[in-house]
Amino acid sequence: MTDILVRPTGRRAFLGGLTAGTAGLALSGCAGIPGFSLTDAVQRILFLSSERAFARMLDGGGFWDQQVEEVGLENLLGARGGVLSSILTSSLFKDRLFDAFGDIAYEGADRAAPLVTEAVRTIGIQNAIDLVNGGPTAATAFLRGSMGSSLIEAMVPELGTAMRVAQDPLVGQALAALTGVDIPQVSSRVAGRIDDTIWREIGVEEAGIRANPRETRDPLIIGVFGAL
Repeated sequence: MTDILVRPTGRRAFLGGLTAGTAGLALSGCAGIPGFSLTDAVQRILFLSSERAFARMLDGGGFWDQQVEEVGLENLLGARGGVLSSILTSSLFKDRLFDAFGDIAYEGADRAAPLVTEAVRTIGIQNAIDLVNGGPTAATAFLRGSMGSSLIEAMVPELGTAMRVAQDPLVGQALAALTGVDIPQVSSRVAGRIDDTIWREIGVEEAGIRANPRETRDPLIIGVFGAL
């Protein structure tokens, strides 16, 4: 499989490489493709699940709005002093805050995408048969366990910087007023929530593929997961 996909250098390469991988496999034959193993099948379902999840998450729209709202920014940032409290409780501030943090969350997911695809490419899978026969998100759970906190660690510095240089004057005013608030700590908590979202959505895609492998038109996935 690694000779089909090229090393991604960004989101476009990430998605483009996965598309190229699908095309390459489509030319390879049918179920039980010679030269491919169960490990290749697990990698392939992870590549496709990741591609679909990140394409949806990075598409803009209302997805991140919902995720940002669930983070509970007021609770993360707190309220220090009457002036800040009035800012935080205004609908204008909340709208702008959600917009600003939506962009920050987007940047976090964009940074995470190539890390996930590289992890899939290099991961050592010794129990592929268990992952094939496992639950609907078995491969995703395995990959997340293998990567540990690497996505969070990669996102925290960038998210912290984004918070410090928030362009919206109202958001910047609120952040500047938060004396005593540890921005790196807040960015770690936000990154943790983004991390949870990323893995949840990859798992959703994996479960969908397992439920209907023929929809992928990928002969390797169909040959392995369609026989279950």
